[in-house]
Amino acid sequence: MVDEGEQKLFVNRWGESSGAEPAGRESRQEICRCFEQLKPHPRARVGFHTERQDTSAPGWQHLVELIDEAAADGREVFRPLVELSPAERRQVVTLPPSIGKLTAVKHLVLYGSNLVRLPPEIGAMSSLEEFTPYTSYRLHWFPYEITRCTRLVRSTVSTRSLFGNHKLRAPFPRLAPARGSVEDLDTTSLDARRWGTTAVSSCSVCDQPIEQGGLHPAWISLRVATDVLPLLVNACSPQCVASLPHAPEGYVPSAHTGGRVSRPAADWD
Repeated sequence: MVDEGEQKLFVNRWGESSGAEPAGRESRQEICRCFEQLKPHPRARVGFHTERQDTSAPGWQHLVELIDEAAADGREVFRPLVELSPAERRQVVTLPPSIGKLTAVKHLVLYGSNLVRLPPEIGAMSSLEEFTPYTSYRLHWFPYEITRCTRLVRSTVSTRSLFGNHKLRAPFPRLAPARGSVEDLDTTSLDARRWGTTAVSSCSVCDQPIEQGGLHPAWISLRVATDVLPLLVNACSPQCVASLPHAPEGYVPSAHTGGRVSRPAADWD
């Protein structure tokens, strides 16, 4: 019990993870205007962030080094952004595929990042138990491959920034039409405006090389650890899309391609 007049102190859960810049210094994040994240009924059409990662940027090179260090020493908690300057943070819009090497990491902290997408290789983090991308306001969706992190039980996500969030009813971007073959498509250099991601190498569902089949993108909302997340699936066939699980109550129940989709009546109460 706190005596009247006594000040109560609150602990900042993420104090050592935020790496907050002093007042007046350069911001570590770009401003996101995709949709209004504080009030309901955002605009009917939204799109993907289309920035491509500049792999020559100092921030990216620094992050690659930090991942290599973490893989070498087998650490269980990885907070890479606190090691980057605000300018370097702004240069990082995704994570390197080498993030999949961190098989010993149990807690991945990406508090206050400037990320707009995550690589599917995050699904290789087999020991991951806790995921904290909190206040990463430009991160509106996640790769379906994160469901391969079978030990993941805790997450802290800014859910008002997510496509399909049941509180704000933010719409999903419309995905590119499915293709039965990728022979005439460079899957190593995709247009993020149409596909959401810049590269696809294997099926999100069966993990087979994508060049052996087609490319069938889909959205599905599933509970991952603590939160229901919008997941982007890049499947190799209609059969893989059909095998996806059903969404929780209150969300679009099955896989869809975005745009104007019918939602459960309860979602509009």
